Amino acid sequence: MWLLESAPLGRVVFTRDALPAIRPVNHLVEDGGVIIVRTQLISRLSSAVRGNSPVVVAYEADDIDPVRRVGWSVVVTGLAHTITDPDRIARYEQLLHPWVDKVMDTVIAIEPTIVTGIRLVEKRR
Repeated sequence: MWLLESAPLGRVVFTRDALPAIRPVNHLVEDGGVIIVRTQLISRLSSAVRGNSPVVVAYEADDIDPVRRVGWSVVVTGLAHTITDPDRIARYEQLLHPWVDKVMDTVIAIEPTIVTGIRLVEKRR
């Protein structure tokens, strides 16, 4: 999880019309490994997560050097839900600033269930 914390952005994978969909987003990682992302209420991601029941999603971030062929990738699979507590929303609005020039009016938390990853290292000669 500390590798994920060091990444400025990642990709959230969710189901859209029974098919996988992927969206790049920036994030923060809370204590306990909960991943927080902000999005728009009208986004496909918000639509997929909206409701009373958590939704299974995956979140991936990486840092890979394509020239040296070294780096890492972390994938978190877990349950996503919309945060509705106004105090928590206000806190995340202060801590997590979107990279795109759009209003991000929805906060989503991803509770990790499975965390996997790979590290790419230089070949020994």
